[in-house]
Amino acid sequence: MIINRTPFRISFFGGGTDYPSWYLKHGGSALCTAINKYCYISCRTLPPFFEHKVRIVYSKIELCKSLEQVQHPAVRETLRFLKFNSGLEVHHDGDLPARSGMGSSSSFTVGFLHALYAIQGIMPSKKQLAEESIHIEQDMIKETVGSQDQVCAAYGGLNHIIFSTNGEINVRPLTLSISRMEDLNSHLMLFYTGIKRTASDVAKSYVEDFDNKHKLLQRIGKMVDEGISILHGNASICKFGELLHETWLLKKSLSSKVSNKSVDDLYSRARKAGAIGGKITGAGGGGFLLLFVSPSKQDNVREALGEQILVPFRFEFNGSQIIFYEPEREDYSALEIDRSKRFIRAFEELDPIKE
Repeated sequence: MIINRTPFRISFFGGGTDYPSWYLKHGGSALCTAINKYCYISCRTLPPFFEHKVRIVYSKIELCKSLEQVQHPAVRETLRFLKFNSGLEVHHDGDLPARSGMGSSSSFTVGFLHALYAIQGIMPSKKQLAEESIHIEQDMIKETVGSQDQVCAAYGGLNHIIFSTNGEINVRPLTLSISRMEDLNSHLMLFYTGIKRTASDVAKSYVEDFDNKHKLLQRIGKMVDEGISILHGNASICKFGELLHETWLLKKSLSSKVSNKSVDDLYSRARKAGAIGGKITGAGGGGFLLLFVSPSKQDNVREALGEQILVPFRFEFNGSQIIFYEPEREDYSALEIDRSKRFIRAFEELDPIKE
């Protein structure tokens, strides 16, 4: 049995420049952090007593006899990528809902890949986990996703991620004092809007038109360096919030799908109550609203957005981890397997109630 824990993330600046269609031509960068909200994946080698070969439990339950029957794209393509042919049972649980702009799909891919390696007795590096997860999502599943989510999930921490035109990805942890880090964390509030959306659908609305948004994306990219300068400098931390407000206005210019009337209303109410800046996390369209608010104004903002769920969080620095590992031993003879399967079929014929 293997249990993996992989963090979700919050992106501050640079979103959009982490798509390969942009950074392979112009380079890109992002400033993001992992947080202490997690995707949990438990895996075990499936005993050979069942008619199915793969059992997957998430919002659905899949019982599959072959790889081609697996509907969950990340499970199917990760199994294909590793050429994993053993029987397998997978359970997924998340601290935050899917399709909410917290990088949940990439956290799942990173965590599942990590767990499958652990089952095989392999310890991949964080770099390997990030790069292979990017390949699985972008090249195998064909999702319209960037490359910062997988990196943040694999590495953890508050990082400056640099995407080079040759495809190389460099991760630079921000070296902030504890007091400066605490100051930043204490000014952030995260609210769930209740609006679910598929990130790739929102991203497609502007990724395919990157050539006509050159100046806009260059400005979004430069904000990464500006944000880092604020954190490393002596200026008020509130400058970081003002920059968040500016990047949100720019991001809304990428596509009409990045925001909507409900999101604009929530953000306007938060600003009137004292929020300095903020943005919708992820590609946009819904999910979570990140706000930068001075502690003295946070009660006012909470009251103004009283119908929304406030999610307290801390920065997370470990990245994807195997938190439980117990090797399994399989020693079943062909005769024992055949007897077990015949027993199960006979039992199911007597009892019509099936899972």
